[in-house]
Amino acid sequence: MKIRRALVSVYDKRGIVEFCRRLRGAGIEIVSTGGTARLLELSGIEVVPVERLTGFPEMMDGRVKTLHPRIHGGILARRDHPGHLADMERHEISPIDLVVVDLYPFAEVAARPDASREEKIEMIDIGGPSLLRSAAKNHAHVGVVCRGDDYDPVATEIERDGTLSEPTRQRLAAAAFESTSAYDAAIARTLRPPAPDPGQPPSRFHLEIDRAYPLRYGENPHQVAAFYREAGSLAGTVAGAEVLQGKQLSYNNLLDLDAAWALVAEFSGPAAALIKHHNPCGCALGPDPTTAFDRARATDPVSAFGCVAALNVTVDGEAAERILSGFVEAVAAPEFTPEARERFAAKPNVRLARIAGRPPAAPSGWDLRRIRGGLLVQSWDQGEAQTHWKVVTQRSPSPEERAALGFAWTVVRHVTSNAIVFTTGERTLGVGAGQMSRVDSVHLARTKAQSSLAGSVVASDAFFPFRDGLDAVHEAGATAVIQPGGSRRDAEVIAAADAHQIAMIFTGRRHFRH
Repeated sequence: MKIRRALVSVYDKRGIVEFCRRLRGAGIEIVSTGGTARLLELSGIEVVPVERLTGFPEMMDGRVKTLHPRIHGGILARRDHPGHLADMERHEISPIDLVVVDLYPFAEVAARPDASREEKIEMIDIGGPSLLRSAAKNHAHVGVVCRGDDYDPVATEIERDGTLSEPTRQRLAAAAFESTSAYDAAIARTLRPPAPDPGQPPSRFHLEIDRAYPLRYGENPHQVAAFYREAGSLAGTVAGAEVLQGKQLSYNNLLDLDAAWALVAEFSGPAAALIKHHNPCGCALGPDPTTAFDRARATDPVSAFGCVAALNVTVDGEAAERILSGFVEAVAAPEFTPEARERFAAKPNVRLARIAGRPPAAPSGWDLRRIRGGLLVQSWDQGEAQTHWKVVTQRSPSPEERAALGFAWTVVRHVTSNAIVFTTGERTLGVGAGQMSRVDSVHLARTKAQSSLAGSVVASDAFFPFRDGLDAVHEAGATAVIQPGGSRRDAEVIAAADAHQIAMIFTGRRHFRH
């Protein structure tokens, strides 16, 4: 069936004049309301006011204008149902073949700190969702457009033969229901009373995320993938990064850059982190970005081949030269100087991601992870105040050792369990990640170390279950250890530390990372 009449009522007027001009050019009558009708008329587009169909004026400050049988009957009537057609004729209802409606920007207004309750309530659209749902339900006969991105393809298809294909109508209907679903979820979140215990996960999750762009593939070339962005501010996040050069960030790039950025964001001074397969193969501090990067790469230069890197300060020309002296997939930083951009331009395949703004002190919302058939929800893992730390050995760490233990404890939270990290006060020396045995993680970190571990400190993300871990740490040359404690054999482990004159701190908090 050809489209002969369209109902157009939009809050966001961008592109609507040109779209309606094309509809009129295709011979489609336009019924419109309020501000949309006035804009179209001022633009020289003939419009039928909605009150001419309903017999009622818009009322109650626009709250009631399209909620009428002559509107919804014209949308919902099945064109292949004799009874529906008879009802339309009996009640003088004209068919509406295309509905073009968007929704009041409730989420944007509700997110404003200064928005009053009255403003939020007035942004709850009633007529818009009703029109979208009616048209989407009857998509066998009616087209529905709720996004400006669809104006051009819809107009182009109509201009071809005056109709919309069944696949197009079904796609548009699905988009309309997605729009109303997300809209209602945003309203429910805003109006929901505070939970009795705000620290507990909610009883129901509504995820509002939009697809940013498809990815070439996922973790492996045979996996289809896409990247989605959360609603709200993305300042200081990899999700909000601007890619300055190179190909689009891949699935693995995004995972690794997020891990690298989360690690360097822990430090106030210049810091660099090199990530491979979601684990740091080096992290270091320095007086400048070049020194920090060099120290980080020195931890494990072999594993650093093909890594991604993040720095929490502006990358200058000298730092760019040092980064390009090896092979990196991508680099993230708050800014790159013109000199750095010029040097990176010589290697156009290196992806540069500019992340504007410092990361938030704590990630918003909840940490989510899918399993088959379910969703795991937890609060984000954050560090703890050192005031909770307790020296449990006969020897207390020296000030230098304590500073190094603080650095090590920060890094180990970003390493896959079981995690062991040897460090100085400014750089990692050896990283043992993802082993099934903690003592194996110690041996791995020791094996991968490129320099002497004499005088180093060690962080363990969870307790040492046996003294063998402490024995191995001592053999490597470490003089101080930080770990959560809590093992049934803590006394045995502490005795081993004392026997080796190792200073040891219990933090009382585990930092598993799976």
